[in-house]
Amino acid sequence: MFQQIKNIDTAFRQLRIFSLLVILANIGFTCFYTYRSDQRVYRAENRVLILLNGKVINAMTSSRKDNLEVEARDHVATFHQLFFSLSPDDKVIKEHISKALYLADQSAKHAYDNLEEKGYYANLIAGNINQSLQVDSINIDTKSYPYHFRCYATQQIIRQTSQLSRTLITSGQLKEVIRSDNNPHGFLIEHWNTLENKNL
Repeated sequence: MFQQIKNIDTAFRQLRIFSLLVILANIGFTCFYTYRSDQRVYRAENRVLILLNGKVINAMTSSRKDNLEVEARDHVATFHQLFFSLSPDDKVIKEHISKALYLADQSAKHAYDNLEEKGYYANLIAGNINQSLQVDSINIDTKSYPYHFRCYATQQIIRQTSQLSRTLITSGQLKEVIRSDNNPHGFLIEHWNTLENKNL
């Protein structure tokens, strides 16, 4: 009789241990599959599919830090292209300068006002002079904020009778601002000044 009670007690103990192991295994599998499904949802949320000419293209999202230096360089290059690439047409000059001024602070507006006051743009129109800019390199220090930059470029001034090349070196710093249609990179050039602009 005592042997049967001992066997029943042992059987209940083994059944409890087995049930506990099954419950713990279920909890482990549930946690594992929840974690895996969360990862899969996160990857799916960071993926964008674009339909272009009947083909599906996979586009991935990335954080601003991943492309910070590339966007900063393009912002600086775009500003310089707009500010210095000019045609002998008042409307084109005003359009380029107004776009450039969205990308910089009052230091660029001050430089524009100085050139306007000296008659620089009027001389471009009167002399039928085309001016273009080729950005050679842009150095940006992204380790400290605001980001300091230095831009090295070559300026071509094309007259009917001659062509003049000039070196252009400018510096300033970049501050992060809200992106907009007029400022798609979300940077603002501050304390912009020309360090060198001389004939080659």
